[in-house]
Amino acid sequence: MSAEDRKRIEKSLKRKLDFGMMPLIILIYILNYLDRQSISQARLSTFQEDLNLDDRQYQNAVALLFPLYIAMQVPSNMMLAWCGKPSLYLGTFVCIWGVVSGCTAACQNYGQLVAVRVILGGIEAPFFPGALFLLSKWYTRRELSTRMGLLYAGSIISNAFAGLIAAPVLANMQGTRGLAAWRWLFIIEGSITVFVGLCVMYLLPDFPHNTTRFYSEEEKAVAVQRLAEDAGESDIEGENGGAWKGFILCVLDPKVWILTFMLFASVLGLSFNAFFPTIVKTLGYDRITTLFLTVPIWFWAFVCVYLNALHADKTGERFYHISIPLGTGMIAFIIAAATNNIPARFFAMFIMASSYAGYVIILSWMSNSIPRPAYKRAVALAMINCIANTGNLAGAYIFPAKWGSSYWQSFTICATMFLATIVLAFVLRLMLIRENKKLDREFGEVEVRPKNISDHEAVESPEERVLRARRNFRYLI
Repeated sequence: MSAEDRKRIEKSLKRKLDFGMMPLIILIYILNYLDRQSISQARLSTFQEDLNLDDRQYQNAVALLFPLYIAMQVPSNMMLAWCGKPSLYLGTFVCIWGVVSGCTAACQNYGQLVAVRVILGGIEAPFFPGALFLLSKWYTRRELSTRMGLLYAGSIISNAFAGLIAAPVLANMQGTRGLAAWRWLFIIEGSITVFVGLCVMYLLPDFPHNTTRFYSEEEKAVAVQRLAEDAGESDIEGENGGAWKGFILCVLDPKVWILTFMLFASVLGLSFNAFFPTIVKTLGYDRITTLFLTVPIWFWAFVCVYLNALHADKTGERFYHISIPLGTGMIAFIIAAATNNIPARFFAMFIMASSYAGYVIILSWMSNSIPRPAYKRAVALAMINCIANTGNLAGAYIFPAKWGSSYWQSFTICATMFLATIVLAFVLRLMLIRENKKLDREFGEVEVRPKNISDHEAVESPEERVLRARRNFRYLI
């Protein structure tokens, strides 16, 4: 294949991925967050009164989504890597969680709510680590931050859509067909999710080496080849060991544990998200105005997430693109903890939400720092996300009603977690710099290639390109 043909096919491949696969994954993630977080919008209606929930029981309902959500992620990604069919695997789980989320509308008491939340957590678990793994199977390391930024922007936009959907439903559907408005909220959002899940089974591509729809043989071959070149070895499961070997490699890699605790601290610091409508309500407005006030905050966060991810990919830098958003988030927490002034607090809420920009770069740094072999990356992404999500479990209890309306204790905890994340990111940066120096000693300096390389690439075999890529591989810092 000539360099010109390779360039043309690669351009076509990325266009299909960016305008086909990415929008679908983002849509699923929006629904993932909507179905999971609808409970926070429902709380502004008669949700607690209808189910006779006290504040502790509400916090338990938020927290109990996560035990199975955490426990299922590693085995789920191992199963996904084994079965090799993300379209059917993820599509099935999307349909099931839509049904389970809709069943929240049928709950009549605390026990039934807990049962639904626990099951929902287990059914939602496969999507996020599976989506990260799927993206890492199609995109190179330098392309991942922007795409993961777009993916996580789905969760940001879902917070904005949550307010836009919940406000008219809660305002206008109370008593419709004898049901409370919050019950209609779960029914509507669950039904949409089931429909999208059915579409996913047909529209979502599988892995580059085995997908059967929408991509030509040349595009699939280029997809496999460019991932091999990016990592310096094959990216097909089974060629470098199986799932169990991948698990052992994860446990023995200190980078995995640094990333795990870094993501845990950031997740705990971002736990304000589960209580955001309640936090915004401290500004003193009615419930419908409160829901609408969340919308511009999350649209601003979306812009920050996307621009930060775009710049991180353009520069190939990671540490500062994490530490700067989280550092400004710390300032926002300090402002919110120090004053009840409405303009100051509203401003702080914008900055709090924009701190998600740093979290997204951590997600891409995970794949960047564990590029090979494929099974190790699959298990690592799930294991890191699994353990880190215990931060959501703990975070469900750091905004108790008794700490309102200032919540200064809660904001102090969040700021401390962001500081811990920045420190761990700095440690990882030093570790990767040291690893890059080892690679320099082993393979020499990175080869600087001339801009006009068409003639060279025309005669260079795929195996030679992989070997050259292996010599030139360096961790992004």
